[in-house]
Amino acid sequence: MTATVDIPEPELTPDQVVARAEAIAPTLVERQAETEKRGYYAEDTHEAFREAGFYRILVPRRYGGYEFGLGTFMRVVQALTRGCPSTGWMYCLGAAHAHAAASIFDQRVQDEIFAGGDFICPATVAPGGTAERLENGDWRLSGTWGYCSGSPYATHFIGHTLNFGEDGTPSPMMFVVPREKWTRLDDWNTTLGLRGSGSHSISMENAHIPAHHMFDMHLSQVDVSGGTPGFALHGNTFYGGGLLSFMVLEDAVLAVGMAQSALDACEELMKTRSTIFPPIQGRAQDPDYQFRFGQATGMIATAEAAFHNAIQQWEQACSEGSAAFTPERELRIALICREVVRLSFDAVQAHLVPTAGSSAVRNGARVERVWRDLSMQHSHAGISVFLSAIAQREYSQARLGAA
Repeated sequence: MTATVDIPEPELTPDQVVARAEAIAPTLVERQAETEKRGYYAEDTHEAFREAGFYRILVPRRYGGYEFGLGTFMRVVQALTRGCPSTGWMYCLGAAHAHAAASIFDQRVQDEIFAGGDFICPATVAPGGTAERLENGDWRLSGTWGYCSGSPYATHFIGHTLNFGEDGTPSPMMFVVPREKWTRLDDWNTTLGLRGSGSHSISMENAHIPAHHMFDMHLSQVDVSGGTPGFALHGNTFYGGGLLSFMVLEDAVLAVGMAQSALDACEELMKTRSTIFPPIQGRAQDPDYQFRFGQATGMIATAEAAFHNAIQQWEQACSEGSAAFTPERELRIALICREVVRLSFDAVQAHLVPTAGSSAVRNGARVERVWRDLSMQHSHAGISVFLSAIAQREYSQARLGAA
């Protein structure tokens, strides 16, 4: 199929785009304080990401994207998060939804939303606002949606509202709207962690939404097993992959990247600081410090290995076709992601923070910042609600036929 939008670098490879992320990541470390103060990463960082092609990784080639797939995208997210957790989070949750948009929307919608090539689209799962059906079938939407990570440089927004049936029963509806129809509120950077993640609220007042931009579904409950419009349009099994499992893989990669950031910071402390109690020596020479550092390294490496295996499982299911994404298979991937998140957090809070010591967890220190960010991640509904309870229960129901 011929692309309707020119591809900036037609010969760009997945390894090259990952190398660009790995080169940029170290520059993000020293800018973490300003990123938190601002509430989102800087304009020049955004431009660097745009020029590197990061916002087109998941966009179909038909629309000027690179269509590199899940593995490449996650490697970029992991590298950026290792440099700055807030930056990695903001990038991930802004760019990731190109996959959902290219999978479930029909060609008419995709022609409109991907017209610019770059696609940055925060999405929220909590329904909000009010939707009024107009005589011509379109909708009028008003309300405020919180925690829209990636909103500062967004081109679109995917959200949910409730539609009340004749019997008063509410059901979720999903919508996609371009940037010009909403306003970003200045209400982010005062949380415990992830203060620079650009997770501002989005507000709309009497926004006109065409009928073909509203869908009677919830993003987390989209069933791809019967095929998707995106696979039919693009001919790539990637756009027939499960959306729920894709979303929880985002949770996992962010946890791994944050834990690796803490490990990097503690390695520097091991090399530059001494013990407090005799024998006075470098921490790198002390058996107790060695043990804790090694323990944390093993846990984080195991989390990373499990995460990349989960990617392989997701891609294998893609190769088998959309029918392979049964609830049991998607939820099994979710259970792996839960363990990835748990291992990453436990390595930091049980081994790295105590090893770093109180002087390294003062406000603004790298270890302190990562600990706050990981703690904040654990309050996210995707982890605190879904991965912590719902996923295990629903997997067992699917596996045992006990629903």
